[in-house]
Amino acid sequence: MIPDEYRKFTEEQVHSRILEVKAKFGKRLVMLGHHYQRDEVVQLSDFRGDSYGLCKKAAEQKEAEFIVFCGVHFMAEAADIISDPNQIVHIPDLTAGCPLADFADLTSVLHAWADINSICGINSITPITYINSSAEIKAFCGQHNGTVCTSSNAPAAFEWALNRSEKLIFFPDQHLGTNTGNKTGISSEERIVWDPHQPLGGNSPNQIEQAKLILWKGHCHVHTWFNLDHVRKARNKYPGVKIVVHPECLEEVVDASNDNGSTSFIINYVENAQPKTTIAVGTELNLVHRVARENSDKKIFPLARSMCPNMYKINLYNLCWTLDNLGKINIVQVPESVKKDALLALNKMLQLK
Repeated sequence: MIPDEYRKFTEEQVHSRILEVKAKFGKRLVMLGHHYQRDEVVQLSDFRGDSYGLCKKAAEQKEAEFIVFCGVHFMAEAADIISDPNQIVHIPDLTAGCPLADFADLTSVLHAWADINSICGINSITPITYINSSAEIKAFCGQHNGTVCTSSNAPAAFEWALNRSEKLIFFPDQHLGTNTGNKTGISSEERIVWDPHQPLGGNSPNQIEQAKLILWKGHCHVHTWFNLDHVRKARNKYPGVKIVVHPECLEEVVDASNDNGSTSFIINYVENAQPKTTIAVGTELNLVHRVARENSDKKIFPLARSMCPNMYKINLYNLCWTLDNLGKINIVQVPESVKKDALLALNKMLQLK
């Protein structure tokens, strides 16, 4: 809860205070703004990008004493893991979480890992976690010679893993895992979904033994909102429309689209399209509106309205309050016992192309 005094300020006053703090600290302060943030927050950020891009930027900011991550909690955790010991990472609202990341908790993952190893044998499987996961799950992957991936380099991570072991398990988004499996030639017969609430994930020992790809049952509610009806309506209303979606979408939506890829991929897709092209974009609403404004020579519109409420928790007011209290409030600090192993997995991610 921000103090009442901040609620009395106008947006213009808060904006000015933020600029004053940025000017005062200079390179000692860096602000990172995810693409899904409100426009007024992104405009004040030193760097904007997706999870992968901002993770790299955080690692590069050696002069910064304070890193303020305008995103969700797992992103700030990742920044803290890869930052130097003298750097302090903040997030303007500590409750800005990620429901997708919450699908994979460490206790459930450990139970699944024990079950799979008892059936398939030790060293038969490599764990990969999407960056949208907790520090504990990243550390688990680091402990077991796995890696973190993003939607950008998930295919490279899958290929890397299958060059090391017979099979892989992917946390926590089954849809990104399914679509990445399709990109890397893993058939539907070679994959299973692991439901942590069911014995053996809802599978038989034989199914587990035969599977090349084990997908953790989890999803992003922002991207699973899109469906085939949205695709049909867009194509009926705008003949010749191009449809590009995020690979966290349902398999049938990805298959019915013209292309799919990470947030950065989508932005490049729109920017590189010919003038007057009509493009429906299946991802978070704030990003779609922004790329539409920045590419006014094309007709860009959301495939459907879908917004991330956790990203929306960051605003000028809690950002200003955080900047006025650097080093004191809204600090994200991953325990050293977790950080060490998580860093192993994140470093592998940064090496993957």
